[in-house]
Amino acid sequence: MSVRRVFQDPAGFAGVGDVRIETMVRHYDITLDQEFDDQDGLETRYILLLDDTLPVATCRLHLGNEAKIERVSVLPAYQHQGLGSKLLQEAEAWLKELGYSHIVITSRDEAVGFYEKNGYKRMDKAPLDAGLFVCIYVEKELGE
Repeated sequence: MSVRRVFQDPAGFAGVGDVRIETMVRHYDITLDQEFDDQDGLETRYILLLDDTLPVATCRLHLGNEAKIERVSVLPAYQHQGLGSKLLQEAEAWLKELGYSHIVITSRDEAVGFYEKNGYKRMDKAPLDAGLFVCIYVEKELGE
């Protein structure tokens, strides 16, 4: 499995889009406009995992006052193989290189256990009803 950091990379953007369309648009029957929002653009950073040349998993990094990892997606045929954890590790490493020490994730309620296994803790913040999903806020402090 190879890792690609996607930033101002048209081929990488295509791979990210492919995974997100398969995992979110088709699987959850949501629209392209619901999955791809104003946070997706040329200046957005993504992690993309490739099985040889096939894009199989991705996540988006949202940079601002705090770092957020968003849109964590793994193709169904590649789930339960540790790729979600690999995405998080790669994203955390890149965020640390960019100077961030605190990460927030808005997790679908059924995925909170996955994030807890990866060192994230629930935030003392009310759940967010995002319409399609109920989301729980989790956070992590990056070590030195």
